[in-house]
Amino acid sequence: MIREYLRWYSPRLHRDMELLVFGHAGAKVLMFPTREGRFFEYEQLGVVASLSEKVRAGQLQLFCIEGLAGETFYSHWRHPADRIRRHALFEDYVLEEVLPLMNARNPHDCTIVQGCSLGAFQAASLAFRHPHLFRKLVAFSGRYDLTLKVEHFDDLLGGYYDTDVYFRTPTHFLANLPAGPQLDHLRRMEIVLTIGAEDPFLDNNRHLSHLLQEHGVQHQMHIWHGRAHRASAWRRMAPLYI
Repeated sequence: MIREYLRWYSPRLHRDMELLVFGHAGAKVLMFPTREGRFFEYEQLGVVASLSEKVRAGQLQLFCIEGLAGETFYSHWRHPADRIRRHALFEDYVLEEVLPLMNARNPHDCTIVQGCSLGAFQAASLAFRHPHLFRKLVAFSGRYDLTLKVEHFDDLLGGYYDTDVYFRTPTHFLANLPAGPQLDHLRRMEIVLTIGAEDPFLDNNRHLSHLLQEHGVQHQMHIWHGRAHRASAWRRMAPLYI
């Protein structure tokens, strides 16, 4: 399996950014890591290995990127307004630097966006706002409202709220999404959500599923046994749903 390491200076983020590419052809998969994960996380967790058969066969090409959580939602030393602004710049990096790289290297017309845990939020937030860019969303163990307080999980913005937070929170902006091209593209996207039956964000996933249903957006939601918020579950999920 072809493995390539890439690094460049991002003028949007004013820092070097790294990523790993696995494979040579097939549908392009943009992969967001978990909160504490780096660009090499899915390789370390065995998720890349679980997809190796599809990658070697030229069915998938994986682009594993940095998630930058320590500079965005988990940079508790920043004011919440600065956290969401930094996240917006990170999204600009993905849209204006990573996606063009993927398209230049691989002309396949299918781009999949995937993530686990916080990466699922990042993937869903991006895909729901820019559905014309993606054919499929695959989100494992996601939390789609970072302002929720559930169990030991705090509001990651400390009560701060503005339009940037609203438009980047799937369960907020989807509730009021009007008819138009964005919704039309969403209805054409394949959407797969997975969550554990004992995951604290099960209700949040059900709420997201309900909002999608209300807007006529077809999707799959798979509820796995137990908490399922762990690498062993994600390794089994990946070849089933990606």
